[in-house]
Amino acid sequence: MTDRDTRSLEHRMGDWARARLPFAVAELAMFVLKQGWACLFGGLLLLAIIGTKLVWQPDWPLHRYDALFLFAITTQAVFLWTRLETWEEARVILLFHLTGTAMEWFKVHAGSWAYPEPGIFKLMGVPLFSGFMYAAVGSYMARVIRVFDMAFAPYPNFPLTVLLAAAIYVNFFAHHYLPDVRLALFLATVVLYGRTRIWFRIHDRHWWMPLPAAAVLSALALWVAENVGTATGTWIYSGQLPGQMVSFAKLGSWYLLLYVAFVTVTLVTRGALHAEALDFRQRPERLAKS
Repeated sequence: MTDRDTRSLEHRMGDWARARLPFAVAELAMFVLKQGWACLFGGLLLLAIIGTKLVWQPDWPLHRYDALFLFAITTQAVFLWTRLETWEEARVILLFHLTGTAMEWFKVHAGSWAYPEPGIFKLMGVPLFSGFMYAAVGSYMARVIRVFDMAFAPYPNFPLTVLLAAAIYVNFFAHHYLPDVRLALFLATVVLYGRTRIWFRIHDRHWWMPLPAAAVLSALALWVAENVGTATGTWIYSGQLPGQMVSFAKLGSWYLLLYVAFVTVTLVTRGALHAEALDFRQRPERLAKS
């Protein structure tokens, strides 16, 4: 499916919804549908985690973790073959996959969480499908920018955004040995991105949301997904009892990690940042009325 095909489908769906629903309801419905389309890779992986937990038997020749790994690779290949993802987006996903896998190795070794099931495609206690869970976040970030025609304005100093993302990533490792500075990092995200608006198009009208608010909402969605992962026993946090929900403290971890994902995307594709200088900073009123 080409980008033109996707846009044509969006317009037909939007026209259908607007003709039958009140404007606000139609916009909300389209927003939810486009969000689902953007997180398609992560949604399919989550369904695979649930589905395999329901049907998998211990005596089957293929381990569940290995099936999830093969499913993730196949899904990624299909996305590229059908052009659901571009090769530029694939580079983003690969980069986030690598940084996520490195974190997994460290955190499992440090005892933060564990993967209790066996698997052939398992290295240093970490099943290789776990990197695709981080890749799913990168996939969503890259796709949602394209699907919603996003732009970010006013955008903060780019080197500072890279420095903050690096500090966040390092703190995920360093806090095991040094004081945890995440409170300072929370404050830094608000100071740096507090004025930044995410401009996005649902159908033929642009809307905006403060970037930190979008990060909070996305972190909440990821926290829900984490509860699915632990409820199915796919991974278990240290000290977590069976049936116990994931700590709300993980919301903060995901909130910070989303900035790492976002900056990773901007390192590879800068179009949404370049667009703001032309339209989104100088003429926001035009977009609000379009």
